This record gives sequence, C-alpha cells and structure tokens, in this order.
Amino acid sequence: MNPEPSPSPPSPSSPVLTVDVAILGAGTAGMAAYRAARAVSERVLLIEAERFGTTCARVGCMPSKLLIAAADAAHGAEQAHRFGVDVAGVEVDGVRVMARVRSERDRFVGFVERSAAGIPESDRMIGRAQFLDDHTLEVRSGADSGTLSRVHARSIVIATGSRPRVLPMFAGLGDRLVVNDDVFNWTDLPGSVAVFGPGVIGLELGQALHRLGVRVRIFGVGGLVGPLTDPEIRENARQVFAAELALDADARVTEVVRVAEGVRVTWDDAGTLRSEIVDYVLAATGRVPNVDGLGLERTSLKRAGSQHDRRGVPVYDPRTMQCGESAIFLAGDANADVPLLHEAADEGRIAGENAARFPAVQPGHRTSPIAVAFTDPNIAMVGESWAQVQDRRPVVGRVSFEDQGRSRVMLQNRGAMHVYAERETGRFLGAEMVAPRAEHLAHLLAWAHQQRLTIEQMLAMPFYHPVIEEGLRTALRDARAQLLVAQAVTPPVSKLAS
Repeated sequence: MNPEPSPSPPSPSSPVLTVDVAILGAGTAGMAAYRAARAVSERVLLIEAERFGTTCARVGCMPSKLLIAAADAAHGAEQAHRFGVDVAGVEVDGVRVMARVRSERDRFVGFVERSAAGIPESDRMIGRAQFLDDHTLEVRSGADSGTLSRVHARSIVIATGSRPRVLPMFAGLGDRLVVNDDVFNWTDLPGSVAVFGPGVIGLELGQALHRLGVRVRIFGVGGLVGPLTDPEIRENARQVFAAELALDADARVTEVVRVAEGVRVTWDDAGTLRSEIVDYVLAATGRVPNVDGLGLERTSLKRAGSQHDRRGVPVYDPRTMQCGESAIFLAGDANADVPLLHEAADEGRIAGENAARFPAVQPGHRTSPIAVAFTDPNIAMVGESWAQVQDRRPVVGRVSFEDQGRSRVMLQNRGAMHVYAERETGRFLGAEMVAPRAEHLAHLLAWAHQQRLTIEQMLAMPFYHPVIEEGLRTALRDARAQLLVAQAVTPPVSKLAS
C-alpha cells in the first residue's frame, strides 16, 4: 500500500455518509465482516481501495495450487519408471501451463467478483480510506483520487489485507524481481529462479517451478523451513527438500545484483564464494500488513502510545477482534497474525458481528489452529506448536514415514511426525509434521484437538488398513507408552482429585 496523502480540509460539497459499520477491505475477512454485520444492521458500508477479489483467489491459495497441480503431474510422469512404468518423452510446455493457471485463476476471481456485484450499490464504495478520528473516514475515489467523501461510522472494521515484503537488498533488480503476485501473470516459465525465503510461499512455488523444469535455488536464513518450530521435524523437512532441489536454509548471501543476463547471486558456501546467474529473483520473505497510510495516528489507538506493535498494527483481542476499548476492529491478514483464508473468514465474521453490536462485544467462536503447506510431502501444523508447548514438558509421540506401509507402496515414504500430549492428563495438545498427504492427517488432528480428546480416546477411533493414517496411530501409540510410564510415576490429575 502506497503512502496516502494527508486529509483534505472539509468541503461543503463533500458528501457525508452516516452508517453503523464501515468495513475497509473487500477480501476474505472484509466480505465475511460485511455479511455478519449486514445480518444485524442495514447500514453497512464496504470500502475497497482497488478492486474486489481476495488474495486467495488472485495471487494466493488457488493460483499456487494450480501451478502445484501441473508440477505434480510432471513429477508423477518423471517418477513413473520407479514403478516399472516407462513414460517416454515427458515435456513441459510452459506457455500452456501458465495459460491454464491464469485461466482458472481468473475463473475463481470471477466467482468472487460476482459475489461482490451482488452487494447493493448503496453498501459498497471504491476508494482509499483514511481515519480522521475513531469514527470518521475520508475516502478518495475516482481515477485521480480527486473525489472526496466523508464517512461517519459508529464502528469500523479494518480488513485491508497484506502485501509482499521486499527487502532493501533487492533494490535495483527492476523487472527481474518478482513476488508471488507476479508469478501468476507469467505467460511462460523462465529458465531459472532464485527464491529468497523457504517459508510456505517460497517452498510451494520453488518446488513447483523446479518440477516444471525451472532451475531453482532457495535461500533461507537461520535454518527455518516453512512454519515449523520443532527442531527435529524442521531438520527432517530440510533434508527431504534439500535432497530434491537446491535449498540452503541458512545461506550467507553476499551480493544480489542486476547484470545483463539477469541477476547474479553470490553466497558464501563454507568459506568458498559461489555465484549463479538467474533470470528472476522471487522474494518470498514475508508479508507486510496494510495498515500504514490509514491515518491510525489520528485515532485513539496511536495516541494511547502503547496500543500498537512495532509494525504499526493495533493491539487487538483475538477473541473479539476489538482494538482496546475502541470502536475499531481488526481482521484478516491486516492483523499480521495467522494469514490463512479460514482464519480470515472467522476473524471477519467475529469482527463484523461485534462491530454491528458495539459496544455489546462478545468473544466469538475460534476453531483449533491448522496450517498446511502444499509441498510434497506436505508440511502441516495443528493445535499448539512445539514452541508453544515445550516449556510444559509434553510427551512427544514420534513416527517416521520412511518405512510406513502405504507410504512405501506409493513411493512417498518421506517425512516424520511429532504429536504432543499433556503429561498429566494425556490430552492431545498439537502436532507438527512433514508427511505424505498431511493435509488429511492435519484435519483429523484438528478435529481431535477441538474436541479436546486424549491420546487414549484418539486411539479408540477406527484406523483402516493400509492407509497413511496408520502412521498417525504409530505416533499416538508411542505417546501412550510414554504417558503410561509418566503417569505411573505421577498419577494423573483426575486420580489426584479423587
């Protein structure tokens, strides 16, 4: 989001709209907030700065999965010989791959645009909004942003999303620097790409491009791989992905510079300087919440001094999405918390309901955390992470998928899983994994976490044979064995209470 101009002085000709709820941003969180608020109040205004359509549909979840699907098809054909099936002449047509990505992407975006078009015109506005105070917005619209409107709202929801973060080291790369938004507008696949950031976006796109024949090298910092916090699982993931493509999770890059042929990247490889020239640098180094330029300094949130974090994001209650005691609510990627579509939808719903009922604010329903990276194998996290539970000394149930039956049958026997259980009660706390088809394992575990099941209760559930879920059962059995030992020494809370 570009810096916004300072508010203009009031003009007698500037229209003033009075509504119950104003919502800034028409992405996943904003649309959910609108629907929730509209169910309570008829005076709701949805303000979108540029164009209707979610990050997920345009540049996130859906186009990335389209690229990954093509990559999986190419990889499957290339690996078929391992099953004794020879597929001759496998070729990747980059033009056709990207044509399908763009076409299907536009189809998904069309669904969102049609949904937005169904909102009454009186309830929506295109323009860039700035706060004048806690209840007043100035909105600039029109081709030259010269049309000014004032909006007075009893409460306001910020759902302005986020944008890719571009590091200063990439200055001067010009059109050779791309972010994930740009990738999905390519009309052909490049010859080579250096990916900076082995997080979810970097790993997903990096592996997909590699499998589609692009020369890829991924650079990371501090050994981080995806969102994983468990050192053993993270190291397992690093080894799995490094075995397939060039991944340095703790790179010491010394120079990134534009040259005639593209971009030259130089790094220190154990004391030896190495260089490689690539067509593009893909910056996947995180995202920045779009809260700068909103004029938050003119609200009570900034004047209070301590009610915002170092990124300028207002401090909010994740149960209600309310910022302090104000009439301002924050939802979706704009709060820089959990940038996932289903979380944005939940947050938007809670924010919209509370904004419409303000000041009668109530905690909303939040589901158990679940996150998936659609790499191969998948990376997944459920419930509480290792970083969140390690100080409580949980029991850790382990399984490796290298010898897991169904995984070996499919030649997908890579990865490992840890499940965490409360030592005193046996309650399932969370899990981290890099595993085949972990997207399905993660859903099972998220349901178990939300139901607050114990390891024993989870093991009482049916497990079919032969399925990958039997690997989960192995991890649960390992956790149970440790719990039996721990509870023999320290009786569980229920026995102590009796």
